[in-house]
Amino acid sequence: MNYNIRLIAKQFWSDTFRPGPNYLLLVVNFVLLIYAAYSGFENYRKQDKIREHYQVEARNSWEANPDKHPHRMAHFGTFAFRKKHPLSIFDFGVGNFTGNAVFLEAHKQNSVNFSEASFSTGMLRFGELSMAMILQVIVPLIVFFLGFSCISSEYEKGILKVSIVQGASWKEILFGKSLGLFGMAMVFYLPFMVVTLIILMIGHNTMNGDVLIRFASLFFAYPLYYFLISTLTVLISAMSKNSRDALIRLLAIWLIFVIFSPKAMMALGYYYYPSPSKIEFETLIEKELIRKGDSHNPDDPYFQALRDSVLQVHRVKNVEDLPFNYSGFVMREGERNSSEIYRDHQHRLMQTYRKQYSLIRHLSILNPYLAIKNFSMALAGTDFESYVHFQNQAENYRYQLAQEMNELQMEHISNRPQTGTSGANIISRKHWTSFPDFNHDSLKTGDLWLSEWGSMVSLLLWASLLGILTVYYSRKAKAV
Repeated sequence: MNYNIRLIAKQFWSDTFRPGPNYLLLVVNFVLLIYAAYSGFENYRKQDKIREHYQVEARNSWEANPDKHPHRMAHFGTFAFRKKHPLSIFDFGVGNFTGNAVFLEAHKQNSVNFSEASFSTGMLRFGELSMAMILQVIVPLIVFFLGFSCISSEYEKGILKVSIVQGASWKEILFGKSLGLFGMAMVFYLPFMVVTLIILMIGHNTMNGDVLIRFASLFFAYPLYYFLISTLTVLISAMSKNSRDALIRLLAIWLIFVIFSPKAMMALGYYYYPSPSKIEFETLIEKELIRKGDSHNPDDPYFQALRDSVLQVHRVKNVEDLPFNYSGFVMREGERNSSEIYRDHQHRLMQTYRKQYSLIRHLSILNPYLAIKNFSMALAGTDFESYVHFQNQAENYRYQLAQEMNELQMEHISNRPQTGTSGANIISRKHWTSFPDFNHDSLKTGDLWLSEWGSMVSLLLWASLLGILTVYYSRKAKAV
C-alpha cells in the first residue's frame, strides 16, 4: 500500500479520536452491544426451551393415545414447532412476526400462529434492538458523524492546500481518509462479531459446520458494507463546500436509504400486488373444496362416481366386498384433493408475497442498506424464505401423517360392520408411536446464497462504483 495513504489514514485516525466526545461513542456502542447481545441470547434461549418443552408435550400426548380407530388419530393431530436458528441471536429479522407453531390435523391446513409480536405490546412493531439492527442503522450514522468533515473542514481551514503542496495527491488523500474511516468503523463493528462468536461457542449444540459457514459469510459481508459507507462519506465531504452541507447531505442519504425507500417500496408492493385477507383466503379454499367434493358426504357426486369406478375395477357390487377398507380409501382421496387445493392456493399466496417483496429486492441494487439487511436475515434464518420453508415442512409432515392413518384404516379396519366384536374397529397404538416426530431443518446455506446472490452483487457493485468515483473525482478536484 502507498506510504502516503497509510500516513494519511493514521493521521486521520489519531485526529478523530483525539476529542474526548468521540470516546463516548465507543462507550454508547458497547452498551448497545451488551444490551442487544443479552436480549438476543435470552430470546433465543427462552424460545428454544419453550419449543423443546411443548414439542415433547405434543409428542407425549400423541403417543399416550390408546388403541383406537386410525381416523380418530388423524383428527387428533399434533403440533409442529419452528426451531430458531442459532444466528437469530444476531439478527431477529421477521422471525418474531411470522409465528412459531402450527397445529397439524387431517383435512385441514392451519396457518402458523403464536408469533412473539402477537403476545407483545405495540412497541415491538417499532423495531427491535438486535445486533444486526445496530450495525445496519446506527453504526453508519456514527461513521457519518466521524467522517462528515474529514475533507470539508480542511477546505475551510486551508489545510488541504498544504497537504497537496507537501506532495500528497488527491487520490492519496481520498483513499487515505477512506481507509482511516473504514478502520474506525471496524472498531465499532468487530466487537459485535466477537460477542456473537462467543455466544455461539458457549451455547449448547449451536456451533456446527452450517452455522460456521453462515457466520463467516456475515463476518465478511459487513466490512464490505462499511467500506462503501466510509468511501461514500469521504466523497460527500470532498464534494461539499463546507462541513454543514456535508452533514446535511449524509443525513439525507441515511434517511432515504434506511427510512423512506424501504417503506415506500413496501407500500407500492402491496398496492400493485394486493394479497387477500385470511378470511378471503380460507373462503376461496372452502369454495373450491365444495366444488371438488366432500369426502365426508356419502351423497357427494364426485365420491359417488369414485365409488362406482372402484367397484367396477375390482368387479364387485358392494364396498363391503372390496379387499381394503373403503372409508379409508375415500379419506385418502379426500386428503389428496384438499392438499392439492390448499397447496395451489398457498403457492399463489406466497408468490403474491414474493412479488410484493420483489420491489424491495430490486431496490437493493440501488440501496446497500437493503442489500445487507436481506443478506443478514437470510443467513440468520429469520427471513421470509426461511418461514416458507418451515411452513412447507410442516405441511409435508401433516400430509404424511394423515395419509399414514388412512393407509392403516384401509389395511386393518374391516369393511363389514362387526357388531358384538370387541376391538373390531381399533388398531394397536404401536402404529402411531412408531410414526416419526416432526423435526424442523433450516434451509441449506447453498440455497440461501442462491436466493440472496443479488444482495452480495449489490454490495460489490456499490463498492466498485464508489472506488471508481473516488479515482474519477481525484482527477478533477481542486484544493480551493
